[in-house]
Amino acid sequence: MIGVFTDQSGAAPNDSNSWDPKSAAGYLDQRADWWMGWPMAARDHQTFCISCHTALPYALARPALRADLAEQRPSPSEQRLLANVTKRVRLWHEVEPFYTDAQNGAPKSLEARGTESVLNALILASYDVPGGTLSSDARLALDNMWALQLNTEESKGALPWLNFHNEPWEADDSQYWGSTLAAIAVGRAPDNYRASPKIHDNLKLLVAYLQKGMGSQTPLNRLSLLWASTKLPGLLDPGQQKAIADEALRIQQQDGGWSASSLVVKTWKRKDGTPLETKSDGFATGIVAFILAQAKIPGNDQAEKRALAWLARNQNKETGSWPAYSLNKERDLASDRGRFMSDAATAYSVLALTAGK
Repeated sequence: MIGVFTDQSGAAPNDSNSWDPKSAAGYLDQRADWWMGWPMAARDHQTFCISCHTALPYALARPALRADLAEQRPSPSEQRLLANVTKRVRLWHEVEPFYTDAQNGAPKSLEARGTESVLNALILASYDVPGGTLSSDARLALDNMWALQLNTEESKGALPWLNFHNEPWEADDSQYWGSTLAAIAVGRAPDNYRASPKIHDNLKLLVAYLQKGMGSQTPLNRLSLLWASTKLPGLLDPGQQKAIADEALRIQQQDGGWSASSLVVKTWKRKDGTPLETKSDGFATGIVAFILAQAKIPGNDQAEKRALAWLARNQNKETGSWPAYSLNKERDLASDRGRFMSDAATAYSVLALTAGK
């Protein structure tokens, strides 16, 4: 079972250097390799699904370890993931959606297309950032994404998103979360892509959707909106940014961490009837600390230091991972499915701990 450090004092160590980047990279690489080879993740044209719990966080976080590991290029696992994403972007009109109406019921084909289009765009645009030039594949991925933008009254401007009634990424409210990821992809894209006249109307609709709906969102969705606002100037004003950060700080736990159960809808219950885990975990603590670091809101330094201290204390030094727990059912944390939340936890913890480097 994935180990959890028992220090609950909340006392901060001298710095956050007590964590082990090499073991974190080892865990992330191993889990990415497992996911890419897992038969359940396989899709047509010899490709695999990009998951919100394992593949996407891996793509976002693994490059952040490059400097600590003195790596000159993406790891073999990253290269394989990027090749898969690029292949599906180039074969967009030939590959099947990750999920289809025929197998999973309507409107799963559209939801799957929308979800994949956002993930593809975010991953490829992010990998283009160090070079400062938007690649033709990333641009194509963004074109694919915009082509699926919704124009219905309720969801005008949003991107379709998978809903399997699972928190935190495939629930009734996850279309909003996915749309914030679309905004992050646009904002991160090099070459000042967000100012392109070609996407002016699309981006205007996306921003309007996000602004209109932010008041009714969960803390996790609002935090993701805060993240997006650090990439898209004007998405939120400073007062709105501070209000979201303050909301997160109010639910920071005494030990310096956050619990994933505090970031989703208050009435959420596990499908198997078991109680939600309420103690601090790596996913919630990592993603909140990372986003707060991105936002750079004055006055939050001590809260952020406490969060980084929690992360430094709670890495499992044997596996390199951080603990996290399913919001949907009680799982064996030593099983492959039981590690899904720890995959995300480890990636977002890495992003938080490397944010100032």
